[in-house]
Amino acid sequence: MFYKVYINDRPLIMVDKDNLNQIDQQENSLLAQYNGKIKFLYNYIDLMEKSQKYDQVILFTKDVEELWADFKKAHKILSAAGGVVFNKNGEFISIFRRGSWDLPKGKIDDGETPEIAAIREVQEECGVKDVTIEKPLMTTWHTYILKDKRILKPTYWFRMLCTDENLIPQTEEDIEKIIWTSLDDFHKNCKPVYHSILEVINSL
Repeated sequence: MFYKVYINDRPLIMVDKDNLNQIDQQENSLLAQYNGKIKFLYNYIDLMEKSQKYDQVILFTKDVEELWADFKKAHKILSAAGGVVFNKNGEFISIFRRGSWDLPKGKIDDGETPEIAAIREVQEECGVKDVTIEKPLMTTWHTYILKDKRILKPTYWFRMLCTDENLIPQTEEDIEKIIWTSLDDFHKNCKPVYHSILEVINSL
């Protein structure tokens, strides 16, 4: 069992010591044992927020659930949902905003399920109506700073189907471009892209 959170677009991986061999350790990784002290954890969060020194940080411990609980205590959790939205030609929607290629997603409103939120966000951000969920894909986690507070965002991802062809970008959400693309063309042409988004695409 392990948890992966993207901080500054790089993974912090929290894992049980007994499962450490399951983690693919990149060449430029930092490996450390969690001592159970929150201050220790903050040091590594700060390191990843303020530096690009390591491509990956791995914290191992005898009780990863305790470490995960401590990590969540250090953040406010705001949940989101989104989709990889396909058409009948096997192409999916990719959007460009804030300097990176992305997938349609957004905050889950009060009273919404992840499924309802994912459909609503796709409809709003892409200007489409006929959207259905085929199946759940995965959940990604990333952090960011908002008004000097650390935010932890789980995003629930779904594979979706859309019969509408015309796409209208929601410019008030900073979407500059919106396209239908194949998987091959996405990997060739849609750069830069967040590593968490690549993880979702590669899960298809």
